[in-house]
Amino acid sequence: MSLFNTFFWLKHIFFASDFHLGYPNAAHSRERERLIIEWLTYIKPQCKELYLLGDIFDFWYEYTWVVPKGYVRFLAKLAEFTDAGIPVYMFKGNHDQWLGSYLTDEIGVQILEHPIIRNENEKILYIHHGHALGTYDKGMNFLHAIFTNKVLQWCFSRIHPNGAFGFAHRWSAHNRKVKVYQSANYLGDDKEWLLMYARDVLAQQHIDYFIFGHRHVAVNKKITDTSTYINLGNWITNTSYAVFDGTELQLRIYKPELHPSSGIVT
Repeated sequence: MSLFNTFFWLKHIFFASDFHLGYPNAAHSRERERLIIEWLTYIKPQCKELYLLGDIFDFWYEYTWVVPKGYVRFLAKLAEFTDAGIPVYMFKGNHDQWLGSYLTDEIGVQILEHPIIRNENEKILYIHHGHALGTYDKGMNFLHAIFTNKVLQWCFSRIHPNGAFGFAHRWSAHNRKVKVYQSANYLGDDKEWLLMYARDVLAQQHIDYFIFGHRHVAVNKKITDTSTYINLGNWITNTSYAVFDGTELQLRIYKPELHPSSGIVT
């Protein structure tokens, strides 16, 4: 094996989710954005691929000629990754499922919508944001059906961006204010719907690591002796992320002193 290939395989795959950039206001979002950029700078020398598992933005909607303003520093940092040949994958979350072609066209981010299964160095990874999977979260499944309806999207696109974005941010901020801290609590092995969904998938095929976001709680929990459920948590009440070194996937906290009351559920 050449020195280049040896160095390449020493690099890792990184995963993060639920930045919710834009929440709750510009000042707080900018502070969180700077921390995320600091983390991205930290991982870049070690990074082979980067997966961002959705709800990266608290709201994102693309018109033909209009995209949300802001997040310039964050997007520039992602461009550094893609310009350096590091693939960046971004899943659509329930808050930013209207991602279109802008990030792909401008900075080379590859947008993903449906769950993917990767065989990486003989480990099978199941990756998705985590919303609208299975039958357990009926409320989110209902909202997902509405938000992805092409007719309703066409109608929403007819609203002037000032009105559309203003309404969406107010609704999202109210919903997030009510649920952000509550949703960061682990519900228990028999109530966590993504863990239940993972068990359903395992009944059909083997998966080494399920990697989700959406739930806002950092979880690293064994389902069986050979299968692990990972939830990436969030960057509002935590700074959690995961890294796969080719053999093992680990859930970590960046600068844990920033949120001393948060941690990882095992």
